[in-house]
Amino acid sequence: MGRAKLNVAIFSIEGTNCDEELRVAVAALGAKPEVVLLKEFEERAGATAPRRHLSEFDVVLFPGGFSGGDYVRAGAILAARVRAAVGPELQEFVRSGHIVGGICNGFQVLTELGLLPGRPGGRLGPPEAALMTNDSGHFECRPTFVAWEGGKFPPLRETIRGTRFMFPSAHGEGKLVLAGGVARRQALEASGQLLFRWVAPDGSAASYPWNPNGSEGNVAGLTNPEGNVFGLMPHPERAFFRAQSPDWSRTGSSKGPGDGHRFLASVLTYAQGLA
Repeated sequence: MGRAKLNVAIFSIEGTNCDEELRVAVAALGAKPEVVLLKEFEERAGATAPRRHLSEFDVVLFPGGFSGGDYVRAGAILAARVRAAVGPELQEFVRSGHIVGGICNGFQVLTELGLLPGRPGGRLGPPEAALMTNDSGHFECRPTFVAWEGGKFPPLRETIRGTRFMFPSAHGEGKLVLAGGVARRQALEASGQLLFRWVAPDGSAASYPWNPNGSEGNVAGLTNPEGNVFGLMPHPERAFFRAQSPDWSRTGSSKGPGDGHRFLASVLTYAQGLA
């Protein structure tokens, strides 16, 4: 299947605010993105249009923002509504090997659903991780760097381990805390489920501000055991075009792709092979 036939759902409710940026990026890569309101998947009395189904799509993405105002916990309201509306469908979508991704608030949603770090077979369940308040105690918004951990995430399997990406961060609750603590993190490392680590600009181990939230082990992103569900805190869609890079004026180059283009292109290329 060519990308022109690749249907990508970008979930949206009140408070999501990166859905349009993500739609522009996915469309620029030649796929067919659709920002879909969650209520389109919900059973509603008196609805004038038929209920939507995940089977209409090849990829599902949860964008950044403050879904549901981040009340209760970041991502908790959207996760609860997704569970009620399409829980069994989402489990089957994951089980079938389709790509499901979450960026920033989307990462928080996937942890609330229990899809990250996840259980074998794509089963939803109680959270096994949380994205907590940043150690700094305030919202962190700046260019940040992550390095590919060389794990089992199929879209990056041809990428050299340690490859760096510049993705901006913009979050107040991004500190990854795992049930089981250090032992669980080490188990995820051993199983190849660490997607990205925060690093300094030169690739060395990050400390604040290059780790903007204080996540233990500098973990910036995870995958599920099978590698087809991913979540990351920084925003590749905000580094999609070279002109979005903070150094474009110093280098004199504002044309061409940015690091986010490389990452999102790899995701869609892999999804093409599954469709």
